[in-house]
Amino acid sequence: MSLFIASLNSGSNGNCYYIGNETEAVLIDAGISCRETEKRIKRLGLSMKKIKAIFISHEHKDHISGLALLSKKHELPVYISKSTHKNSGVSLEKKLIRHISEDKPVQIENLYIKSFSKFHDASDPFSFTISSPTVTVGVFTDIGTVCKKLIDNFSKCHAAFLEANYDEDMLMNGGYPYYLKKRISDGNGHLSNKEALELFINHRPDYMSHLILSHLSKNNNTPELVRETFFKHASNTNIIIASRDEESAIFYIQPESVNGTGRSSKQAIKQKQLSLF
Repeated sequence: MSLFIASLNSGSNGNCYYIGNETEAVLIDAGISCRETEKRIKRLGLSMKKIKAIFISHEHKDHISGLALLSKKHELPVYISKSTHKNSGVSLEKKLIRHISEDKPVQIENLYIKSFSKFHDASDPFSFTISSPTVTVGVFTDIGTVCKKLIDNFSKCHAAFLEANYDEDMLMNGGYPYYLKKRISDGNGHLSNKEALELFINHRPDYMSHLILSHLSKNNNTPELVRETFFKHASNTNIIIASRDEESAIFYIQPESVNGTGRSSKQAIKQKQLSLF
């Protein structure tokens, strides 16, 4: 079963990612307003009714700022660790809270969501993989360092949202105070372009059709620099740079046996329109 994915927003001003099939979907994080989430879903031609749950990676504001209203208005269960929930300060309806823990997959109809721990300066931060029976998509942002768990999960993905937060030279030569430079780069902050590229080159599976580079810093990175860094290593993988200001296209992620390189949304959506929408 194929999956449809899109970034609704990606950056320190808000993060939200859509992953679904033809009948159901989930959001990873809810860092933009409920109204903006609804507008972007509508512009993509998708339906809020197909979203069945929200999964929260950690409690930082750019991942939860729209959570309370979005969950309440659309009666969406929120899958969140106990510690993240406690430290978030977000008031959720009790009936919609679902506490999760590492490596205990959650099944939502035909989607399987697995959480695993990562290095980040939050109380109990998780990354996620979302799978159908034949396709796996990873959401790997806000990562301080590349660890074995990240490598193991990345190497199984047909597509991934992967953080490329900062360029090392821009960060170190920029105007941030030393403590903030250290926080970003000390192994519990964010992933640099160089670290993300090494993960991609050394551990991508042959069937990875799409890599959506995410959570780019406004001050310490540029889309042009990320494009220059990654595109020459793309091979058969489609490289997309997620915007911090608007939604991406929808990307149609197929099983390896169907088409190892995948297709972008426009062709696929036209063919699937009757059943998807």
